[in-house]
Amino acid sequence: MADPAHVKRFDRAMQSLLDLPDPLSRLDAVRRCIGALDDLEATTVAAARAAGVTWTQIGALYGLSKQGAQQRFRRS
Repeated sequence: MADPAHVKRFDRAMQSLLDLPDPLSRLDAVRRCIGALDDLEATTVAAARAAGVTWTQIGALYGLSKQGAQQRFRRS
C-alpha cells in the first residue's frame, strides 16, 4: 500500500538512527521519533476518517476489529 520510494526513505532514516554511535543519543532520537510518529498516526487517522475511511478499514490495517480501532484512536 505504501509507495516504495517512501518506504526506502524511511528505511534510510532508520539506518541513520542505527548508525548513531552513542547509545544515549540514539535512544533520545528514537524517543523523539516515537512521539512524532504517534502524532502523525493520530492526525492521519483523523484525516482518513474525514475522507470517509471506515473504522473497519482502519482496524483491518492494524489487525483490529472496528471496535478495537475505535477504542484505540477515538479521542476522549
